[in-house]
Amino acid sequence: MENLMFVCWSCKVLWTVLVTMLGCSSSLPVGEDALCTAEELAKYRIIFTGKWSQTAFPKQYPLYRPPAQWSSLLGVTHSSDYCMWKKNEYASNGVRDFAEKGEAWALMKEIEEAGEKIQSVHGIFSAPAISSGTGQTSTELEAHPRHPLVSFVVRIVPSPDWFVGIDSLNLCEGDHWMDEVTVDLFPYDAGTDSGFTFSSPNFATIPQDTVTEITCSSPSHPANSFYYPKLKILPPIAQVTMVKIKKSQLGLSAPFINLPAKSNEIIDTVSETPLDCEVSQWSSWGLCRGVCRETGTKIRTRFVLLQPANNGMPCPNLDEETGCEPENCV
Repeated sequence: MENLMFVCWSCKVLWTVLVTMLGCSSSLPVGEDALCTAEELAKYRIIFTGKWSQTAFPKQYPLYRPPAQWSSLLGVTHSSDYCMWKKNEYASNGVRDFAEKGEAWALMKEIEEAGEKIQSVHGIFSAPAISSGTGQTSTELEAHPRHPLVSFVVRIVPSPDWFVGIDSLNLCEGDHWMDEVTVDLFPYDAGTDSGFTFSSPNFATIPQDTVTEITCSSPSHPANSFYYPKLKILPPIAQVTMVKIKKSQLGLSAPFINLPAKSNEIIDTVSETPLDCEVSQWSSWGLCRGVCRETGTKIRTRFVLLQPANNGMPCPNLDEETGCEPENCV
């Protein structure tokens, strides 16, 4: 009898372990709230809007060689089994190459391999680059009930390894697809290059760090191009909108109508980020000039490192004078 009870107990434990393993290996998140039960595929128009203007981000704003711009957008629709990138985790080699150099080959290879091995990817999509800090680019994507998540990356150009993007945004709400979703985007550091400024030379981070969000106070270094200690948060550097494409009565996708004027307003009404003047340290005092046996004057100077902008703190005096006794008097 005791042996029989032991066998039954062992079977129960084994069954519990198997159920747990099957739940973990499912291509969909465990739990009814996370499941997408929409009956059909959904097509979306994705519109990426760059908001990286000199008014919103005046510090070290790149004007040439190269000027501020955005790389092409590379994205994927997928299940919860795939992750393109995630905050506070290490970037893959593909994300590293894309964030540092804008090279997409390795990242696309990673996506394709994930799709082939565990069928976690439904489709890849891309949109053209934007040749300035402000502007729009768009493309279409297709989501599947088993692959309702969207992830993408866009490189900030120029930068050491900075990018914006979305990690696993779910377009499905239970039994239906979202009609429209808009997300403000903020800069991220891929953790693979240690540069502080937009134009920093290549300096690999060894050992590699995790992906971190860049804020107005982190990294906490005055040289950082996004360091604005007077702000509580950075203004969004970009924005993405995904609009579900409705089908016409003939079953064909209706032609896309560009977003209303609010997309233009995003660019026209950017916030003005105040930028304080920054000056160098004082130079050494110059020679004392004057008539012998009378009080002379000597001067020291400093120069402007960063001009103020948007009602930031103005520059202080750049020269200072003090009294002295002339030297080498006979």
